Amino acid sequence: SEKKDKKKEEAPPAITKGIYLFPNGDKYDGEYQHGSDGSLDRCGYGVHTTTEGTVYEGEWSKDKMNGKGKLSHPSGAVYEGQFVNNQFHGNGKYTWPNQSCYEGEFCENKLEGTGQFTDTEGQVWTGTFRYKAAPGLRFRLNLD
Repeated sequence: SEKKDKKKEEAPPAITKGIYLFPNGDKYDGEYQHGSDGSLDRCGYGVHTTTEGTVYEGEWSKDKMNGKGKLSHPSGAVYEGQFVNNQFHGNGKYTWPNQSCYEGEFCENKLEGTGQFTDTEGQVWTGTFRYKAAPGLRFRLNLD
């Protein structure tokens, strides 16, 4: 029989579920791991609430918002969709406090790609969005 020298691989830290209070008053309630230096690494599912009242509820990876989640601001603005490294990235829906909303593609926190904007009157505009510009939007007329 052959013996192979295997380096001992460190097992990943166990995932713990609990509540963690940050020094600034923020609160995290969810799944996390402890890093080798004792730091907290949010991973899995959790809810982070800031002292100002901003709430993120969703998936975490590498201590950042990664995956599906919902970010609610005290102003009433809400983003629900995909996150990559704490940014709106992928498909999602952003609703402003006045209830107008954009549903579609995001790239690094910007409206970027195919989507639709619903204004405060409930009128829907579809097309390609490029951050602050949306050339060639089409008004979608709903006749019942």
